[in-house]
Amino acid sequence: MHHDLGTMISHHPDDSLLLAHAAGRLGAGDALLLAVHLEGCARCRAELRLLEGLGGALLEAAEPAPMAPQALARTLARIDASRAEVPLPAPAAHPPRPHGMAWPTALADCRISGWRWLAPGMRWSRVTLPRDASAHVFLLRIGAGRSLARHTHSGSELTQVLCGRFDDGRAVFGPGDFDAADGDVHHQPIVQAGSECICLASVDGRLVFDGSVARLLGALIGM
Repeated sequence: MHHDLGTMISHHPDDSLLLAHAAGRLGAGDALLLAVHLEGCARCRAELRLLEGLGGALLEAAEPAPMAPQALARTLARIDASRAEVPLPAPAAHPPRPHGMAWPTALADCRISGWRWLAPGMRWSRVTLPRDASAHVFLLRIGAGRSLARHTHSGSELTQVLCGRFDDGRAVFGPGDFDAADGDVHHQPIVQAGSECICLASVDGRLVFDGSVARLLGALIGM
């Protein structure tokens, strides 16, 4: 069941991300972030269906290319082997959440650690994906009025807001909003007064913090 946030969502993934998701070209962490956003966003689900339809039409119009002998059989055999070699772990209980917030169903098969101390008023949790334990995905839980240290990125960072709001100087991001940042973005998310904020993040590379203490903490937890 989809839980639409309707007009509350102001920030969406761009078409290139949706197209990469439709084509199966995203890494496991980024694909999870897109799946979580799509759960609550009817607009992006409709956009994804349109992109998938366009992709199907292009495939139908393309000139057929001959396949190597036994290509399909070998592909199916590799799929069966990968399923046999990578057993899915049993889903674990998720950490406590604020009253009124539900965990996205896309996280149902993920292992999520308990909340761990990061700094005063800030906690984090490791998210382990069932088929790619190396994916760099985590939850951040930051209290009202608190801020994450100012930083940029050595790669890309996708963020999905699950509850609360933050302002990073570029815009205000609220429940259901999606953000994509890279090395060109240098920001400091500050949680707005009134309630804490929980975000899901997928990071390719590292967050590059300004301060030495923040850099040390980030290195210790692999952020």
